[in-house]
Amino acid sequence: MLLRMSTLFLRTLREDPADAEVPSHRLLVRAGYVRRVAPGIFAWLPLGYLVFRNVERVIREEMDASGAQEVHFPALLPREPYEISGRWTEYGEGLFRLQDRRGNDYLLGPTHEEMFTLLVKDLYSSYKDLPLSIYQIQTKYRDEARPRAGLLRGREFVMKDSYSFDVDDAGLQASYDRHRVAYLRTFDRLGLRYVIVAAMSGSMGGSASEEFLAPAENGEDTYVRCTTGDYAANVEAVRTPAPEPLPYDDVPAAHVEDTPSTPTIETLVNLSNAREDLRRPDRDWTAADTLKNVVVTVRQPDGSSGLLAVGLPGDRDVDMKRLEAQLYPATVEPATEEELRANPALVKGYIGPQLLGETSVSKVPFLVDPRVVTGTRWITGANEPGRHVYDLVAGRDFEPDGTVEAAEVRDGDVCPKCGGTLEIARGIEIGHIFQLGRKFAEVLDLKVLDEHGKQVVVTMGSYGIGVSRAVAAIAEQSHDELGLCWPREVAPADVHIVATGKDDVVFDTAEELTRGLDAAGIRVLVDDRRGVSPGVKFKDAELLGVPTIVVVGKRLADGVVELRDRRTGERVDVPVGDAVRQVAAACRD
Repeated sequence: MLLRMSTLFLRTLREDPADAEVPSHRLLVRAGYVRRVAPGIFAWLPLGYLVFRNVERVIREEMDASGAQEVHFPALLPREPYEISGRWTEYGEGLFRLQDRRGNDYLLGPTHEEMFTLLVKDLYSSYKDLPLSIYQIQTKYRDEARPRAGLLRGREFVMKDSYSFDVDDAGLQASYDRHRVAYLRTFDRLGLRYVIVAAMSGSMGGSASEEFLAPAENGEDTYVRCTTGDYAANVEAVRTPAPEPLPYDDVPAAHVEDTPSTPTIETLVNLSNAREDLRRPDRDWTAADTLKNVVVTVRQPDGSSGLLAVGLPGDRDVDMKRLEAQLYPATVEPATEEELRANPALVKGYIGPQLLGETSVSKVPFLVDPRVVTGTRWITGANEPGRHVYDLVAGRDFEPDGTVEAAEVRDGDVCPKCGGTLEIARGIEIGHIFQLGRKFAEVLDLKVLDEHGKQVVVTMGSYGIGVSRAVAAIAEQSHDELGLCWPREVAPADVHIVATGKDDVVFDTAEELTRGLDAAGIRVLVDDRRGVSPGVKFKDAELLGVPTIVVVGKRLADGVVELRDRRTGERVDVPVGDAVRQVAAACRD
C-alpha cells in the first residue's frame, strides 16, 4: 500500500477542536482521521478509515480463528421481535424509532440479540446443529442524551457482536471460554493495555458477565482492583461485605433529641460530640454512625414512576449510576421538592426509617446498604424539623424492605474476595462478554430436539467488542504531547517518509526509497509535498503517529537518511544504499 500526501485527502489542524474533551477526540480530529458530522456522529477520513479497518481485520481474524462464522444483519429492524422481548419499551428514549410510509414501526438496531435468536430458530432444530457461534460487525444506533468524547460515546458506532448457541450450560461455558481467549488475543494484537473485571449484565440478563476495560484517565467506567489479590470489578458489580449482626442488649432505647442548626452530617456529628447528654461513653460519634436516608424517583420504561428511599451510612453518598444498575431497566433521579411535599410523612432533611417501608405510613419502599445489619446503632432523622433520633437500632427499631448496592465505592474499601484493600481506577469499556443463558431463547421460543428426542431451550452467550471505540481507546493509550503513536498492527502505514528541502535529489531519493519499500510489502506514507516547510512536515509526521519515520534531507549529502522510532524518539542514521533493507527490517520487528 502506498499513500502520497501530495494527493491524499487530508488536512491536519494546528488548533484543538472547541468541543474536544479527551485526547483521542482532540488528536483524531486534528490529525485528519475523523470529522464531526453531528453530535455523536463522525465521518471516517482516509487515514482514519485505514486504522478502523485494521482494527476490524484483527477482530475478524481472531473471531474466525475461534470457530465463529460471520453473518450480517441490516441496521433497520422491525419492531415485533423487540416488542416480544420487551426491549422496545425497556430501551426507552435511547432507541431510534421510525415508521415507514405505511405507518409500520421500525428501529435502528442498538443490538441484535433478537435477530440472531430468530435466525437460528428459523434454520436449526436439532442438537446435532450445535454448538454454533456466529457474529457480525455492524453499525449500531443509540440516542445518547449527552454524546461526548468523540468516538467514545457516540450515537452511531460500530460493534462486533457474536452469539453462541448450545444445548446445555456445559456447552455455554465452553463457548464462553473460547470467546474469552479470542478477546485476549484480539486486545493483545491491538496493543491495548486492559483489565478484565466482573460486571453487571444489565439489559442482557444472564449469569456470568465480564468487561474488558482499557485503563485511561478519561474512561467513563469506574472499577476497583484489589491491591493484594486478583479481584477486579466494575463499581456497579462490587458487592459490599456485610458485617456480622451485632448484639444490642446494652444499647439504650431510641430517644429523640432537639438538634437545631444541623443542616449537614458534619454539623450533626459535631453537635452530638459537643453535648454531654448526647455523647457516646465508648468513643466519639462519626459520620459513619449516622444513617442518611436519600429519597429518589424511580422511573420505569413505560413512564410510570415512584419514590424509593435508600438508607446508607452518612459518610457515603448514593452513587446514582450504581443504584440504577441494580434497578435496571428503570432510571433514577433525585426526588423533587414537589414529590417530597406530596408525601406528608417525608420531612426533608430529617427523614428517618421509622416512617419508611412498603407497609409504613409513607408507603415508600426502603432499601438499605448491606452495612446496615441487625444490631447496628444509628443517629438519623426523627421525621420532625430540627430533631434527630439517637440509638436507633436496626432489627430492633426498624426493618428495611431489603438491601441494595447503592453507596459510593471508595479507595481503601475492603475487598469482598480476600479482605484486602481496594483501589479505584478508570477505564474505557472495549469488550463485554455475557453468559446469557435462556432469556432470549425462552421468550422467542428457540428450542431444539436433544439426543433423546425431547425439546430443550437453547442456552446462549453474547459477546461484544466496540470496534470504533477501540480506535479511540488505542489513541487514548498511544499518544504523547506531539500527537498519536499508533501500534504497528493498526497504524495507517508502517513507515512515514518525509522528504525535506527543495533539491530534486531529495525527492528523487525519497521516491526511490518509497518504491523499494512498497515492493518489499511495506505500507508507505510519503510526504512528497513540494513547497511545504520541513517544520510543518515534521509536525504532521509526529501528529499522524505512523510508528516508523524516515527523514530524507540534510544528511543526504553524507549518504545517509535518518530512521526514527515515533514512540521512543530513538534516531539512527542509515546508509542510503542499505535504507530499504534496514527500514523494512525495522518495520517487521
